[in-house]
Amino acid sequence: MPIKLGKSSKTIDRQTKKVSTHHPYITGFSKTDLIEKYNNSNTRPKDKQKIKNELVRRGGVVFNSWKLIWKGLKKSLI
Repeated sequence: MPIKLGKSSKTIDRQTKKVSTHHPYITGFSKTDLIEKYNNSNTRPKDKQKIKNELVRRGGVVFNSWKLIWKGLKKSLI
């Protein structure tokens, strides 16, 4: 199954009463969004591991023991 990063949400169209479901899969997030979520202090360790696995799979990201560096940027994101 695909990896989700957050809870699914349902929206109901008031005219047709049809329900549409939105699933926040991790592949739908940009690399900068994932880096911001990873460096956020409010992110759960379980979600940080999911984000780290996805960034390693995509490539271009180096993990040090105390910070995350994206090779596309000139400075480190803390």
